[in-house]
Amino acid sequence: MNTEPKVTSNKFSQWLKTSITARMLIVGFLIIVLLIPLSFINQLIRDRAYRQQDVVNEINQKWGNNVLVYGPILKLPYKTYTETKTYNEKTKTYYKAVKTHIKHAYIFPEQLHADVDVNSKTLNRGNFESAVFTTQMHFKGHYIPVDLSVKDIKKEDILWDKASIVIKTSNLKGIKSEVAVKFNDASYNLETNFNQNATHQLDVLESSFLNADAFSKKGITDFKFSITFNGSKQIELVPVGKITSMKMSSNWADPSFIGNYLPNDETKHISKEGFKVDWKVLHINRAFSQQHLEKIPNLKPFAFGTKFMVLVDEYQKSERSAKYGFLVIGLTFLVFFLIQTLSKIHIHPFQYLMVGVALILFYTLLVSISEHSNFLKAYVIAGSSVIVLITLYSKSILKTLKFPLFIGGALSALYTFIYVIIQLENYALLVGSIGLFLILAIVMFISRKIDWQNG
Repeated sequence: MNTEPKVTSNKFSQWLKTSITARMLIVGFLIIVLLIPLSFINQLIRDRAYRQQDVVNEINQKWGNNVLVYGPILKLPYKTYTETKTYNEKTKTYYKAVKTHIKHAYIFPEQLHADVDVNSKTLNRGNFESAVFTTQMHFKGHYIPVDLSVKDIKKEDILWDKASIVIKTSNLKGIKSEVAVKFNDASYNLETNFNQNATHQLDVLESSFLNADAFSKKGITDFKFSITFNGSKQIELVPVGKITSMKMSSNWADPSFIGNYLPNDETKHISKEGFKVDWKVLHINRAFSQQHLEKIPNLKPFAFGTKFMVLVDEYQKSERSAKYGFLVIGLTFLVFFLIQTLSKIHIHPFQYLMVGVALILFYTLLVSISEHSNFLKAYVIAGSSVIVLITLYSKSILKTLKFPLFIGGALSALYTFIYVIIQLENYALLVGSIGLFLILAIVMFISRKIDWQNG
């Protein structure tokens, strides 16, 4: 009676060794188990990417953030009146009182031209880098005589001696030079005008009061000013001129043009040495007027300009590569399974597990090496290391040379195929689908020799 469990155990053990179905179940179970450490690898890549972004933000905050400028804007005070009536019980009459209020109109220039020269570079901290720049922005243009009659404001109610010039920017900290606006022959320094209730999170620079004769009320008034910024990420300009144009040149080879308006294709020039582009925006191209009462609206959505970013994101490529981890493990195990089934060589589940762990370590090697080198070099080193390791390990398992060489070649082709997909953008789905179809065809062709009836 004591021999029955042993007989049952021997039959089960024999079934595990000889049954194709049993081997398929074991291999499938191991693949599911290996998805757990693979998910930790994906989380590791995301954590390193978040760390990179934190370091980049810290670098940018110390050097200077993104640059957004719009101006100059003429801030023009004017009088408004309110009339109140008070009834006098003694005289049985109404007493009229007129109260004067000071409000402001904001007038945009007739023409605005910006000439922007950007000197870009990368700053490194540890394994991370950020794109920063120093830009010199030169502005010029002119105003035409202001007519507020369409706003029901009389000329005699305008306080010309209290008029000032306003410029808004997102990067007050990054300004590296004094800012002065020249109107005709008069020059005015701009100072910070802190307003705790200011909206849209933009800082304000405002001049002193203009001289009465500095701003021509009869003819065209020319202006010009310059600002030097230390900044990062992007440069944008709001087209406040009735005709706004901007020329930008830089040594940055990978610009990304952003905002509502794209540069002119006819004059756009981009090379490895940098780029030169220009924009032209007419008032009819935007949905705001040249005159505003009470306050300046939020015009940030109408901004346009250039983004300066490090386009090669090693962590994004590593994350995309790790998404194919399930495919790599599954196809590698499938190759071992087919070899085991066709050649009748026994492969222990522990040996499958060791191969799977080696495949997962590819991604840790890829991330760690890519932090100190470019992605291609990291991919080649990590891939070659894993392929050589698995090939040599297969030699000890399979006892022959042809099967390990086949496994090494298959892994090389698989890693090359995944690298090509990672580099592609528009055709990644197409190439991936074709590749998977070919792999399925090869597996179907090879598996036709397996006797499934004895599984």
